Amino acid sequence: MPNPPEVQPFISHVRAVEDLQGPAGRLEALLNTGSPDAPYTAILCHPHPPSGGTMHNKVVYHAMKAFTALGIPVLRFNFRGTGLSEGHHDHGHGEQNDVRAGLSWLEHNFKLPTIFAGFSFGANVGMRACCGDVRVRGMIGLGLPVQAAGRDYTYGFLPKCNVPKLFISGSQDEFAPPDVMRSILARAEESKRLVWIEGADHFFQGVPTSPRPKLDQMQTEIRSWLASEFRLA
Repeated sequence: MPNPPEVQPFISHVRAVEDLQGPAGRLEALLNTGSPDAPYTAILCHPHPPSGGTMHNKVVYHAMKAFTALGIPVLRFNFRGTGLSEGHHDHGHGEQNDVRAGLSWLEHNFKLPTIFAGFSFGANVGMRACCGDVRVRGMIGLGLPVQAAGRDYTYGFLPKCNVPKLFISGSQDEFAPPDVMRSILARAEESKRLVWIEGADHFFQGVPTSPRPKLDQMQTEIRSWLASEFRLA
């Protein structure tokens, strides 16, 4: 009998998105293509723009790779006033509408449900925008900030979010003290999973006692959760 044809691995390509319009103007964006039979799309949000956060951030890039390895199309974009995106930084307020613009772009172009993921500022802003949006079927918060620059972040909206949620933080994340993080997430609606990456800082880099970067562990946890919650493998 002839040997069965080999299954070729899916290869993702990246292209610039020229028609993503937010309320403050055009948003610079990239699309990593997915498999033609992908059941979901993904949208990723980057960290704090005034601190240098962009869609090219290492954490965002590695999260994107976790999705594209499963054939999921991924939209990354720069918030207003970042990179070539028009408008001005709005301290997390207008940025929520940028996220909604990205969701609308995915809906128009793919007509598939979406999984959200964001890092730090992007996790905070994106979860606020996505909570209760019927287009979003799951949310991932990477390095979710709960205390930063003398400010406490509140997440009173989380009990209203009934989609599956994954939270991944480094055990040495200076913006996510474990006791505060657990207290906040205790009030979040099920289903939810909190994962601590041992020996990782806020950026999932190593610390002096465990210097190796931990971005690969973050990717593994994302893929494990996608497999268990969405049967993506």
